[in-house]
Amino acid sequence: MAINVDTVYKTVLLILNKEQRGYITPNEFNKISTQVQLEIFEQYFEDLNQQLRLPDNDNEYADRIKHIDTKIGIFKTYGTAVYNNVTTPNEPFFYLPSDLHRFGTLIYKGEQEVQETDHKEYLHLNMSHLTRPTTNYPLYILQGQYDSNAPAIPPILHDTVYVYPSEITTDVTISYVRKPVNVVWGFTTNPAANNAYVYDVNTSVNFEIDSTEQVEVILRVLMYAGVVIRDPQIIQAAAQQVQYNEMNQKQ
Repeated sequence: MAINVDTVYKTVLLILNKEQRGYITPNEFNKISTQVQLEIFEQYFEDLNQQLRLPDNDNEYADRIKHIDTKIGIFKTYGTAVYNNVTTPNEPFFYLPSDLHRFGTLIYKGEQEVQETDHKEYLHLNMSHLTRPTTNYPLYILQGQYDSNAPAIPPILHDTVYVYPSEITTDVTISYVRKPVNVVWGFTTNPAANNAYVYDVNTSVNFEIDSTEQVEVILRVLMYAGVVIRDPQIIQAAAQQVQYNEMNQKQ
């Protein structure tokens, strides 16, 4: 379940304004919130890695591995690798979905896993008829990014893969973890109230991370807000609470 962006923004403003400490604009809040969401999201993978090293707890509601994997599961998806028949300066390749965050499995025709290799290993494998890639045993090499929107602005960047043998030009898909969408507190202005900001649910985008992170989100937004309004007390108080929560979760 998502975290309501309006709830977070109003809570942050309430805390900041209670002592008349300052104010952050919707634009500042949106940028801070997007950064906070990415930080918490990325931490899921580190937490999962740590928990996998520990004895598992199979209690239905206290299984940390299951709990973290459920948080990541919201972002697990499939996408199509799009063939790009560019021959200059490189051979044709596939570009991957632009919202890819963590690479999962490259799949050919919905059932054949494509194995990863690198340029050096591929050269050796390709020298022998016994080891060179085939449509039954395909290989891929992960490459840098490609702008599918060029020369238009802004760019749409995709990770790219070269798939071998070169006869493969279609039916390549990928399982992956996508990036969270940017957080947006959308608004209109009210001319009758000195152009005050008015929440607009139709143009807003909630936090996508798990609803159990609401306290963490508010604390981290407050910490960054303290930087924006130059209030070290807010920064210190929020940072201490974030640290306390993290230590408590890992005990």
